[in-house]
Amino acid sequence: MGRIRGKWIKNMAEKLVEQYPEKFSKNFKNNKEILEEMGLIDDKVVRNKIAGYIISILEKRGS
Repeated sequence: MGRIRGKWIKNMAEKLVEQYPEKFSKNFKNNKEILEEMGLIDDKVVRNKIAGYIISILEKRGS
């Protein structure tokens, strides 16, 4: 079984995808770099979790 992400990670990822839909893709490395450039999240672990959840959101939406 997988680990459960915190609700605040999910909320942050969903807000970012809504605000910047053209920036993110299903590529983890690109999403991670974009989040780092934006400078919103300082913690590497949290940034990686959000980048991973963005992929899940995009796969659910089919884009």
